[in-house]
Amino acid sequence: QVQLVESGGGLVQPGGSLTLSCAASGFTLGGYAIGWFRQAPGKERERGSCISSGYGSTYYIDSVKGRFTISRDNAKNTLYLQMNSLKPEDTAVYYCAAERLALSCWLYGVHEFGNWGQGTQVTVSS
Repeated sequence: QVQLVESGGGLVQPGGSLTLSCAASGFTLGGYAIGWFRQAPGKERERGSCISSGYGSTYYIDSVKGRFTISRDNAKNTLYLQMNSLKPEDTAVYYCAAERLALSCWLYGVHEFGNWGQGTQVTVSS
C-alpha cells in the first residue's frame, strides 16, 4: 500500500527557509514520478515541483524557480523540498504526491497523480 507522510511545515517570516520532507512507504521512490503540490485558501491545487521516475529530471513552476529545490534520497525513500527566500504568497498546504508515470513529470497534471499525503501547512507571515 502506497503511503506518503509529509512533515516540516510551520510558520516562518518572509525571507526565511523551511525544509519539507515526505516519507514514502509501500513503493520505491525511484520508480515513480513524485512531486510537491500546494493549495492556498480559495485557490486550486497547483503543481510546484516534481521529479520524474528513473533518472530523476526536475521541474519547477516559474514562481518558485531559484528559491525551491526538490530532491529525493532513494536510500531513505524520502522526498524533500528546500524552500528559501519564502514569500507570503507561498503560504499554502503543501502535499507530496506520487504516481507511476512513464514520461517526464511535468507532462502530467494534478489529477494524474493518484497517491497523496495528508499535507503540511506552510505559513509565511511577519
